[in-house]
Amino acid sequence: MPVKEVKLPLTPETVRELRAGEIVSLSGILYTARDAAHKRLCEALAKGEALPFPPEGATIYYTGPTPAPPGAVIGSAGPTTAYRMDPYVEPLLKAGVLGMIGKGARKGNVPELIKAYKAVYFAAPGGCGALLGKRIVECEIIAYPDLGTEAVRKLKVVDFPAFVAQDSFGNSIY
Repeated sequence: MPVKEVKLPLTPETVRELRAGEIVSLSGILYTARDAAHKRLCEALAKGEALPFPPEGATIYYTGPTPAPPGAVIGSAGPTTAYRMDPYVEPLLKAGVLGMIGKGARKGNVPELIKAYKAVYFAAPGGCGALLGKRIVECEIIAYPDLGTEAVRKLKVVDFPAFVAQDSFGNSIY
């Protein structure tokens, strides 16, 4: 199967072209956030506050990277289990987020939300965090540094491998 090149941030047009099961190579800007950061992001939205990144077309990667070894931009950056972020999906999609990256199936109403908001859920290969970290060429903490590895980071990625786990039409590999 050919690999589809996808530039980030996402556009609605790009999302419409993606189909469940496709292998993609992502290049551009991702934002990291895990459980604790998601809670804070949604609390900020509920208060009418701005997110620490522009949400329009953004892709959030569910990872808590390890510290960078000498000479590296980042350490291991493998995906975490996506369903732990499921309670926070709708406010972020409403804000304009179009992509999410994690591992494993989504639960509850999240598959319907992805379809309703015309978003996409990518899955990154688990167990390859060190290799995925090598696809990250820039890393900057942009919010919640007190959360340590769960701080929100802005990552620049080049040829980051993933596959479309659920497309905007509701099709899923799960």
